[in-house]
Amino acid sequence: MSEILIQNASCILTMDDQRRDLRGADILIRNGAIAALGTGLKTSGETFDARGCLVTPGLVNTHHHLYQNLTRAVPGAQDALLFGWLQRLYPIWSRFGPEEMFVSAQLGLAELALSGCTLSADHLYLYPNGSRLEDTIHAAREVGLRFQPTRGAMSIGESDGGLPPDSLVEKEAAILEDMIRVVDGFHDPSEGSMCRVGLAPCSPFSVSRDLMRDAALLARDKGVMLHTHLAENDEDIAYSEAKFGCRPGQYAEELGWTGDDVWHAHCVKLDESEIALFARTRTGVAHCPCSNCRLGSGIAPVRQMRDAGVPVGIGVDGSASNDIANMMQEARQAMLLQRVANGADAMSPLEALEIATRGGADILGRPDCGRLEPGKRADIAVWDMTGAAASGSWDPAALLLAGPSQVKHLFVEGRQVVRYGEIATLDLPNLLERHRSLALKLAEG
Repeated sequence: MSEILIQNASCILTMDDQRRDLRGADILIRNGAIAALGTGLKTSGETFDARGCLVTPGLVNTHHHLYQNLTRAVPGAQDALLFGWLQRLYPIWSRFGPEEMFVSAQLGLAELALSGCTLSADHLYLYPNGSRLEDTIHAAREVGLRFQPTRGAMSIGESDGGLPPDSLVEKEAAILEDMIRVVDGFHDPSEGSMCRVGLAPCSPFSVSRDLMRDAALLARDKGVMLHTHLAENDEDIAYSEAKFGCRPGQYAEELGWTGDDVWHAHCVKLDESEIALFARTRTGVAHCPCSNCRLGSGIAPVRQMRDAGVPVGIGVDGSASNDIANMMQEARQAMLLQRVANGADAMSPLEALEIATRGGADILGRPDCGRLEPGKRADIAVWDMTGAAASGSWDPAALLLAGPSQVKHLFVEGRQVVRYGEIATLDLPNLLERHRSLALKLAEG
């Protein structure tokens, strides 16, 4: 029997059903799950002194493109809107292969872990030069994060009126065949699973109506979740109205892309009727505030979504449109943007942190994660509140107002991934050297 005790925490934000915060309390971890919370807990296992620390559930990242961290701050893409940004980067991404996918996934997941993230989705929708979804799955297994990769796809290339070059699109029959392969080979539906696979055609403007519908049917048959981009900016809305004769929300509904097994990325431009549709069907939204700012897409109506009952989580999006994969900074940005749009009382730091933990776990179909209570998985972030960033704070629970953006300790399934601010599962300096070498090769090419 494996046990770990996190002891004497200044504050534990449980994000349980009562949203309790516990002062001067302990958490006992046993066999990958939370065994108890309280005071005076004992163990014969390893003990961590958490005096001066805030303890939260691990943060949950609901949308990412891990491969993109090899193309941060690319000239010509730094100041472009979404469609122009994609057209600048597609030719570079077409030169990726399995090594680039594996190394970028390792680096991206390590970066997320340092920011307190324990569970991350990923949307991989291009597979050049022999790349496969399992390149990222193997990377996640080594880093030790809980992983929800999605088998994305693009099938409409430039010659058919799409955005991506023809070299990056696939035949739709081959896409569906590979979706079946990766679900059968890697999806684990059990409670406490470290890997669940979803299906994720890239966007309504890069795949056909038939593939969107077929992917939805396949996902329901296999019992897996669905993910795509939707209503990201004004160009996206104009494309949908011109090509499909309707808004993105209506298009999604017609093709079976609503329900509690679906979550859409961005949704910056949802209107009132679409928000009502998502609330009624419990369709989730991955809110990516920094990427939406970087690409000039706008401020997503998160306050309106939350008030209507739409499930919302936080996503960092790819590191070519965000440039930084830090969940703590992302949650803070989400809070600040809602205040810019709706007033200083529009979103509290606790609500933003709830969206980044429990909220994200729920839209990924993981009620076993995202909260700290007995029986839930031991995915735990420990934040040192004794440093300069939090000094003088009257309320340690207001982590997003005054607190560190890098975690002190991080546990996933009760295993330590970050120890005293350092990745414990990888040789990070060696990984960084390998990562820089691949990025330089791409830049010189």
